[in-house]
Amino acid sequence: MSATGTTPRGAATEQEASRIVRGMFGRIAHRYDFLNHLLSFNLDRRWRARLTDRVGEILDREDARVLDLCCGTADVLVAIEKRRGRALIFGSDFCHPMLKAAQRKTQAPLFEADALQLPLADSSMDLVTIAFGFRNLANYREGLSELLRVLKPGGAAAILEFSQPKQRVFGALYGWFSMRVLPWIGGIISGTREAYSYLPESIAKFPDAENLAAQMRAAGFARVEFERMTGGTVALHRGWK
Repeated sequence: MSATGTTPRGAATEQEASRIVRGMFGRIAHRYDFLNHLLSFNLDRRWRARLTDRVGEILDREDARVLDLCCGTADVLVAIEKRRGRALIFGSDFCHPMLKAAQRKTQAPLFEADALQLPLADSSMDLVTIAFGFRNLANYREGLSELLRVLKPGGAAAILEFSQPKQRVFGALYGWFSMRVLPWIGGIISGTREAYSYLPESIAKFPDAENLAAQMRAAGFARVEFERMTGGTVALHRGWK
């Protein structure tokens, strides 16, 4: 399994990649929610709802401990809170401005940390969710290993991430929108074109659904399932320890 991760322009090492990505997201935190809803035609709400629905059994356990990793501005945490489950939920991100925005939206405890080096004990979580953050990790293999480390035996990871459409015509249209329209609109509204040029580039480089599932199995997940949404532009993977 490849040990590579995100490769933003100008990054020669994993440390540089992490620094560049952290800086980009910090600069767009103030417009992040608005642009997510606008550029996805509000479908991002449906994708996150599907995520919480698919892990609902764990969220409804009274003694479950749940971490939303790469939580950004806390949209997944808010969706979990609306479900009114009984699990104890936490949020974590490595970008301080994102966490500041998250604090205004959620009551969940938040902490700042790198997803590759979480300040958590082994086998301490029943569920870890990641929505549109996994592809930004500097090393995918280490990220999967860290998920396994913090999950309890029988615990699950749920990774919601952009993917590649299988249908050729729709894929071409999606590619045109991602590479041409998205950076232009995102750049105008956020005030920085860099982050919204990085977005389609990172999606294009990210493993497709089958490849990511294979990487999860290779990392040691005992069972892996995935489902595609919105023509295959998004995929939800679930893996059990």
